[in-house]
Amino acid sequence: MGIRRDSPKNSPRKKTTLKHLFDLDPKPYVGSPLPSPRRGGGGGTDYEHDGILSAISYCNSVFTFTDPQESPSQQDLKRLKLMDVVSLLKSPKKPLHEQLFSPLMSMVSVNLFRPLPPPSKTSIVSALPDDEELSTFTPLWPHLQLVYDILLRLVLNVDSKKLKDYIDHQFIRNLLYLFQSEDPRERESLKNVFHRIYSRFTSYRSFMRKAMNDVFLHYVFETEKHCGIGELLEIWGSIINGFGVPLKEEHKLFLMRVLLPLHKPKGLQVYHRQLAYCVSQFVQKEPALGGVVVRGILRYWPITNCHKEVLLIGELEELVENIDPDQYRTLALPLCSRITRCFNSCNSQVAERALYVWNNEQFVKMASEAMEEVFPVVVEGMERNLKLHWSKSVKQLTENVKAMLEEMDPPLYDKCLREIHHRESEAHREQIKRQQKWDQIETAAAKHSHFLQPTKTICVSSH
Repeated sequence: MGIRRDSPKNSPRKKTTLKHLFDLDPKPYVGSPLPSPRRGGGGGTDYEHDGILSAISYCNSVFTFTDPQESPSQQDLKRLKLMDVVSLLKSPKKPLHEQLFSPLMSMVSVNLFRPLPPPSKTSIVSALPDDEELSTFTPLWPHLQLVYDILLRLVLNVDSKKLKDYIDHQFIRNLLYLFQSEDPRERESLKNVFHRIYSRFTSYRSFMRKAMNDVFLHYVFETEKHCGIGELLEIWGSIINGFGVPLKEEHKLFLMRVLLPLHKPKGLQVYHRQLAYCVSQFVQKEPALGGVVVRGILRYWPITNCHKEVLLIGELEELVENIDPDQYRTLALPLCSRITRCFNSCNSQVAERALYVWNNEQFVKMASEAMEEVFPVVVEGMERNLKLHWSKSVKQLTENVKAMLEEMDPPLYDKCLREIHHRESEAHREQIKRQQKWDQIETAAAKHSHFLQPTKTICVSSH
């Protein structure tokens, strides 16, 4: 997605003079290095207005902070002028005049909408959350921070109807593109601005949801590279929180077609906290969706990524506390089967996390709804752990869970043990029979070994 540098449309000029539009104030603009208004007459406001326009115009010059030919004093001067504009927008004394909207929005677009540098990380997986050492900070931030503050003030303080000519669909697409920035400070500012636009520009909400969904789907099914998935999911978490009940079909489709596939990429750990919150919001609003969510997560279960397994075990445990109890019986077997395979894992972290799930009362209650189906699977996994697992801590936790399950239904547990021993003895007998057959084949082959000897041939040279 590229950036279009469309200059905002000029707002229609009114015939009235600035003298009637501005609220006259004899005091100069506080904290601003802009020229003070002239004393006497009505030209002071015009002079102040010209000074503001001059500051905005100066801020249209973009510094890279990497070019040695750039003047540090000019960079500092631009920062001061940006601070003046921020102070102007914070001032409660005067409403912002409409004739300033166009130059302000044009200045914001010039500074923000720029080509992003190529990603410095080989993989998004390396961008672990809360690890600033791995983050890439843009040198433009001293200016960008103030420009984002200006844009946020405009969105918050100006009537959305007056800004619609400037904040249009293309402007929103350009903001969405910037979420690929590797600087977490910029993404945080973008998140705040984007969320405020969604809140105030109600007519854009459907478009903004669809645009974010396109980013998610492009990430999941094409690139698996995007720095701003977590921030976009935070915005979605707030949006989902405001959904009414019963949920619309459009929102349920978003859960099934967008949120659940987001469990698939390798970089899940970067944004899993935000994703799990979004999913849990859906289940809390409609517990009947719990079955769809659990099956969706099981469908995208990782095979070799142990860290993802630990995250998903925790997410399933939280979901069990919110799903409809009527679904316990249907979900008990697939859930317990997956948890059993996890505590049989050779990775001790995965195994321990899966065993700790049995401390959850709701999970145990769900398993008890289908004891006849669940116990044979779980008991077999317990016995395998006690015999074969290498970790002493995993074996100790397995002993604790085994004692708890034996207390729940001792006859059923004993029955499962007898079935396990019966299957093992049957398998042992089959192994003996198979070995005997191979011994017979080898004995017969030894008796007729001459048939197996290679034919000796004599090659006669023609020379």
